[in-house]
Amino acid sequence: MKGYVSHKLQRCMEVKGKYLLLVRWETLEDHTVGFRQSNEYQEWKKQLHHFYGPFPTVEHFDGVKL
Repeated sequence: MKGYVSHKLQRCMEVKGKYLLLVRWETLEDHTVGFRQSNEYQEWKKQLHHFYGPFPTVEHFDGVKL
């Protein structure tokens, strides 16, 4: 998938059933346009969206140098 870098799924240690999915993209548009308008996204929806209730919050972050 164009712009996809990596992903990581983490399970919350305090709250059962809570997860964090961190997906890295080269650009914001690679996710919001490229992926969201792709056949791969349609397959993602078909495979995973029935697990969500409610639909998860999607936020976009940029790295900060300390």
